[in-house]
Amino acid sequence: MLTRSSSLGNDLRGAARLAVDATAGLTDLVEAVHARIARMPGSAPTAEQAQGRTRGISGLVYKSIRGVTRLAGGGVDALLGVLASALVAGRENSESSSERQAERGAVVAALNGVLGDHLAATANPLAIEMTLRSDGRALPLQADELADALPNAAPRVVVLLHGLCMNDLQWRRSGHDHGAALARDAGYSAVYLRYNSGRHIGANGAELSALLERLLDAWPVPLERVVLLGHSMGGLVARSALAQGAAAGLRWPERVDDLVCLGTPHQGATLERAGHWVDRVLGATPYAAPFVRLGRLRSAGITDLRHGNLQGPAVAATAALTRTAHPSLPPHVPLPDGVRCYTMAGSLGSREGDAKGRLLGDGLVTLDSALGRHADPDRTLHFPPERQWTGPGLSHLGLLSDAGVYRQLRIWLG
Repeated sequence: MLTRSSSLGNDLRGAARLAVDATAGLTDLVEAVHARIARMPGSAPTAEQAQGRTRGISGLVYKSIRGVTRLAGGGVDALLGVLASALVAGRENSESSSERQAERGAVVAALNGVLGDHLAATANPLAIEMTLRSDGRALPLQADELADALPNAAPRVVVLLHGLCMNDLQWRRSGHDHGAALARDAGYSAVYLRYNSGRHIGANGAELSALLERLLDAWPVPLERVVLLGHSMGGLVARSALAQGAAAGLRWPERVDDLVCLGTPHQGATLERAGHWVDRVLGATPYAAPFVRLGRLRSAGITDLRHGNLQGPAVAATAALTRTAHPSLPPHVPLPDGVRCYTMAGSLGSREGDAKGRLLGDGLVTLDSALGRHADPDRTLHFPPERQWTGPGLSHLGLLSDAGVYRQLRIWLG
């Protein structure tokens, strides 16, 4: 178990390695993160904060570092000292330690979404390791230890998979968490996946498949129902894991009863092909917004998202650092056999079928993509009509907290 000090040490070592690889432009990014975290909750930003600048001694430190073309030596130490203060000790007068940890987790999750493939390839300590979690803690996957960790384990399990640039704690939005609500109202145990969303979707799917085999084998009580609930990219990771697990002859896919996808770009993300996906996702999350400054950089996971690629690096790798759509489509992966598959889509239109909703979908994923439709009938995902749901006036992130979404989940899963 990592202590707070060892976790901070890993943060600093990871940030040091990333900083040495970067140009002085990274200083602007880190200062923007610090400025965002340093602002008190509910307060208006100062002129400097609005421009991603800090004040006082911190501002002087950043100004000094920015004068160096490449970060090295004492400059890195100074930068990381201020960054550590922002991530771990910020807002001391207004927020608890758990809230500061949540802020740090949101920043690291955003960084992994944008640069996670690089962080993983260089063994950077900031790279998120995939874990299955409950109440923010990693679950042991040995039977005796899992029973101790989950003394109230239920015969129904829902595994929740977050989207791009997010983490397991961000299922809670506007005071609501679909997993916690299903546990309260429908007798489920909620297990949350945390993963590096910048890696290839196929790589995450393969690793998740192995983890789910261990989780279900070690579950403390006989299983009655297993549900995978994925938001956005999480739905693609779930589909990839099911396909790879079945192909490998693992047991766990046959124990899954339901797959529910919320705002999942099954047929790819039109906005990402235009280069806007990450800007929208990061801009909607206060502590992640500064990462929009990374501009054209796109991780392997984001590249896979463009066309809904579930099968790994081969199709998408050549387009990894550009906004140009890859000329070929990824192999088609049908919905899994023997699993009840449901899909939910948001629509910015005020009523079903209006032009705004058809064109923009939920602002990030079009209706056709979220509902599995494709101009080529052979690539269409055949969700039965009664297993499709559309929410007018509902944004991509709004799917996480909408009361209508939860009511429909209760109908399908209750």
